[in-house]
Amino acid sequence: MVRGITHVIHNGLRWREAPAKYGPLHNRFVRWSGLDVFNRILAGLARQAGEPERLMIDTTHLEAQRTTVSPLHTTVSPLQE
Repeated sequence: MVRGITHVIHNGLRWREAPAKYGPLHNRFVRWSGLDVFNRILAGLARQAGEPERLMIDTTHLEAQRTTVSPLHTTVSPLQE
C-alpha cells in the first residue's frame, strides 16, 4: 500500500491512474493522512537516521505572487541592488 501511494506521488499520477495491483489508494491515503500515519513513519525513519550532516529546503511548494514572475514587473528588489 505504501509503495502504491509513493508511486502515485512520485510519478505525478492521478489516483485513478495507479496500477490496479495497489488497490484503492486514495481512500487509504486520506484515512492515513488524517491519522498522521505518514508523519509517524517519517519521524521514525528520521530517529533511526540520527543527526543529519546537512539540511536542505525544498521550495517547490512555495507560492509566488504573480507580480514576482511577471516580465512587466519593473521595481528593483533589495536583493538586486
